[in-house]
Amino acid sequence: MSLIVSNIRLPFDVPEEQALREARRLTGLTSDETQAAVSRASIDARRGKIFRVYSVRLDAPIDEKAFAEKLQMPFVRYKPDEKPAVPCGSRRLEHRPVVVGLGPAGLFAAYTLAKHGYAPLVLERGGDLDARDRAVDAFWSGGALDGESNIQFGEGGAGAYSDGKLTTRIGDPLCDAVLETLAAHGAPADIVKKAKPHVGTDILKDVVRAMRRDIIANGGEVRFHTRLTGVLVQNGALRGVQAGGDDIACERAVLAIGHSARDTFDALHQNGVYFEPKAFSVGVRIEHLQSEIDRALYGKYAGHPLLPPAEYNLSRREGGRACYSFCMCPGGVVVAAQSEQDTVVTNGMSYHARDGKNANAALAVSVDPADFDDGTPFGGVALQRRIERAAFQQTGSYRAPCQRVGDFLAGRPSTRAGAVQPSYPLGVQFGEAAASLPAFAQDMLRDSLPYFGRKIRGFDAADALLTGPETRTSSPVRIKRGDDLFGLGCAGLIPCGEGAGYAGGIMSAAVDGIRAAHRIMEEFAPVLD
Repeated sequence: MSLIVSNIRLPFDVPEEQALREARRLTGLTSDETQAAVSRASIDARRGKIFRVYSVRLDAPIDEKAFAEKLQMPFVRYKPDEKPAVPCGSRRLEHRPVVVGLGPAGLFAAYTLAKHGYAPLVLERGGDLDARDRAVDAFWSGGALDGESNIQFGEGGAGAYSDGKLTTRIGDPLCDAVLETLAAHGAPADIVKKAKPHVGTDILKDVVRAMRRDIIANGGEVRFHTRLTGVLVQNGALRGVQAGGDDIACERAVLAIGHSARDTFDALHQNGVYFEPKAFSVGVRIEHLQSEIDRALYGKYAGHPLLPPAEYNLSRREGGRACYSFCMCPGGVVVAAQSEQDTVVTNGMSYHARDGKNANAALAVSVDPADFDDGTPFGGVALQRRIERAAFQQTGSYRAPCQRVGDFLAGRPSTRAGAVQPSYPLGVQFGEAAASLPAFAQDMLRDSLPYFGRKIRGFDAADALLTGPETRTSSPVRIKRGDDLFGLGCAGLIPCGEGAGYAGGIMSAAVDGIRAAHRIMEEFAPVLD
């Protein structure tokens, strides 16, 4: 239980201790009686001035709730201990629980179950991170695409090849548990107090490996190269899963298969698992020189050693449709994110240092089920595939279509790069970056770029680069579940994370994974007691 003093705005270059002193001054609590620590810090570069904005936690030997109510200050609030109790049921599990997928949702579900004695069996279609790195590096060097171990599939899921961004809007108390777990397994300790924490793909991979080792050390088992091919259902209840050529008996399974497991979607649908179409987004990646983004947002302070590489978040709505920046990677690279043959898919990634020359982000346009209704739950999957295959046909290879922003706005194909060089690892073909997208998405991008240029100077600069397409922003389907978290028509199966349509990013997926584990734990006793 603590007092939280928020919105303490100080010049970005003053020591952190000044925020602690300011929190004490505002509340009238002395340093002798009060422990103070920064709980959140962020950069505010709006309106031409740069501040660091702090929230400070104060722990004092007083009735903190009554004290906060007496102060009646909007920036001082009482924060109770919100750590959810760890559930523990009494029923006996006949078989150990199964977790399908080792992305953020599956990783945290399995880790939570293992930590509390439930000895989960984890099934992952891809390889471990070492094998996965080899497969990805080979593909990016011009080799064959591995359909099972790639940017989308394998230990760590799609999040392992990203910026490792840990921002979320869900406001769940379990978010703190996720950050603390990541920090305990090798993530930078300061992620627990940054308003926009990130790990970086280089460090995140080691964190994932460490968590997997803990799962095994606590009685769990992880089987790589083991793809789910079906579920066994009897009288509307889960009796087992089919994977790797085996029937595996279980009463409870967490289904955390990720947003790109299209073949698994089909197999589960044939088994009677209920799917429905879901809105998602498609677009392109935009690249700028990071130094230009820094200059636009930090002005004369660009390059200051106390300032992180600048990042942005842009959005625009028009006519019921949205265009927005997504997965912004300061100092990052555009990556090849294919999981199917003869397709082109882009994504973004950056390392912990974020010291690359370019900044990149998705520019995504919302797609509603009405845009792709084909009478099945999988019209969105079909639209994604059409876009990805059209891009491959456009270049005749795994190279990505690329175009300068100035040419895109003028309606002409590009023939070369300007000041910004493309970072996509398999090479690009200059022409029309968005040609594979639906016409409404192209129009929305063309209308939105000048609008964003008015928000961030130079965002629509002629030499900025568009590389496409970006299609895997989120799952195009939802595996619907009830209030009990079970999938409709299959009691005991818990759809979870991004692939099931219940998360958007590492943090929310991890929290959903913990919730799925707690659903099993509240009903059953540990198997290792």
